[in-house]
Amino acid sequence: MKELTMAIVGYGGMGSYHAHALIPDAAHIHLKGAFDIDPARQQAIADDGFVSYPSYGALLADPEIDLVLVATPNDRHKPLAIQALNAGKHVISEKPAMMSPAELEEVLAVAKDAHREFFTHQNRRWDPDFRVITEIVESHSIGDVFRIESRVHGANGIPGDWRHYAKYGGGMIRDWGVHLLDQLLFLLDGPISRVTAETSTILGNDCDDGFTVRLDFASGIRCVVEVGTTNFISLPRWYVKGTKGTAEIIDWDLAGEQVIATGVDTTAPAPIRAGVGLTKTMAPPAENAVRHAALPAGTPLAESFYDNVHDVITAGAARIVKNEEVLRLLRLIDAIFQATETGQSVGFE
Repeated sequence: MKELTMAIVGYGGMGSYHAHALIPDAAHIHLKGAFDIDPARQQAIADDGFVSYPSYGALLADPEIDLVLVATPNDRHKPLAIQALNAGKHVISEKPAMMSPAELEEVLAVAKDAHREFFTHQNRRWDPDFRVITEIVESHSIGDVFRIESRVHGANGIPGDWRHYAKYGGGMIRDWGVHLLDQLLFLLDGPISRVTAETSTILGNDCDDGFTVRLDFASGIRCVVEVGTTNFISLPRWYVKGTKGTAEIIDWDLAGEQVIATGVDTTAPAPIRAGVGLTKTMAPPAENAVRHAALPAGTPLAESFYDNVHDVITAGAARIVKNEEVLRLLRLIDAIFQATETGQSVGFE
């Protein structure tokens, strides 16, 4: 089977992570070298045993390179991707693919003219917690799902680099938001009718340090996506409601459970004291009215991101991350920014 030789532009946190944790697991992709404008990172490339190209031009001039990963600040994705495509290389871009849908459309046009493939590394489609939620939704283990809440909370602020600045494509919508929104678009069929959003700038940056987005799907499913960097107590990673039960995943360690209605007829719950009053509505259900079930294992995707990239390029295989899906995601992000600027819900599809 044909092996692909690749190189990386941008050897920071994500670029070096690809080099050490992701690419080595790919059966038929070999990483030859990388380039970074930071001299210390250039030295790190060499120290890690890779070719440290003296310039991006030198990297692109290497006839052995089939594939280039762009792992730079977000505002540099477009020009670097276009350069690589025009040099006859296939391209992977770290997320978000581009700063806007128009930028992605321009890059895809260049890729088509160059007869080369362009990919976006939407890696959170492979996350075990997301695969568990996918199985819960598709198996109807808690009935028909009508609400999904997806959250990532932390208390460390925005990472201390270019992500603080809007001009570089910083902010949490373009950071974690891209992941969480992509997961929901990948999971749920059908159009989104309304988008509601708000952002926070508590930390004084010129871009969002947190946000809450509500997506109303035409199917009736409502999703809440929330990212916070000033949360000293975190809410669950996933909270999912169905017509016959509720599922919760606390964090990436996959702690959680499903609580499912048994359908057994029971007497009305006895009232309980709630504060200084009584309530039946919020009383716990009778013991035999529900059962507690473990979370499912979650069905993994058929192959890894890099194995899929290889098979698309060498054998015309179907993509796991389709460019039209990434384009829809970028259009949704534009709608979210519009909703935050106007303070009103906006139509989407």
